[in-house]
Amino acid sequence: MTCWYEGPLAAFDTETTGVDVETDRIVSAAVVVQDAAGARPRVTRWLVNPGVPVPAGATAVHGLTDEHLQRNGRWPSPVMEEIARELGDQAAAGRPLVVMNAPFDLTLLDRELRRHRASSLDHWFESASLRVLDPRVLDKHLDRYRKGRRTLTDLCAHYDVALEGAHDAAADALASLEVVRAVGRRFAARLERLSPAELHTLQAVWHAAQARGLQAWFARSGAPETVDPAWPLRPDLPAAA
Repeated sequence: MTCWYEGPLAAFDTETTGVDVETDRIVSAAVVVQDAAGARPRVTRWLVNPGVPVPAGATAVHGLTDEHLQRNGRWPSPVMEEIARELGDQAAAGRPLVVMNAPFDLTLLDRELRRHRASSLDHWFESASLRVLDPRVLDKHLDRYRKGRRTLTDLCAHYDVALEGAHDAAADALASLEVVRAVGRRFAARLERLSPAELHTLQAVWHAAQARGLQAWFARSGAPETVDPAWPLRPDLPAAA
């Protein structure tokens, strides 16, 4: 029997105007589907005109300028529905969804759906449950005492995964997928008996514990940052009084 990390997987990634999931916008996105380890991936890409200026700092990361997006990007409303439908279709097909730092990309997509479609991400998973594999959460739990950063670039270097064209949504999605396969192989003794559905549930617990630890570290260092323990999707903000 093929282990989940050698079988069908899909991966999702976005490039954005910034790092605030409540206010920033998606400017590009990609879904990569691979039917088995080593199989040729199928890539679907979206380029979005977000309707707001793209800060120079964001352009410096992903290279997408206002001019390029206005000329070549599509309006957000139909794109967000297409992305959500694609993710729902992958869930319905039984493919686990790989998302690096899932609370960022999935929450941002949810907020874009609410902004442009009066919908939510949960709506697209009513008939098939979302099963997320987050390489950051998996690696941090399974190799918790390793020193150093755990960005996608760092994880690719650690697991010997090629990352060509970093900060391109499709390249990052494919690299995340390959990192998850590499994590599965390295920690097979601990993972091979767990299904993706079981891992989805466990990762929510692991991420919450990781968030508490990071929050405690921030408190000791006097940093003001707040770490959200929700995974893989952050809850709605309470309505303003």
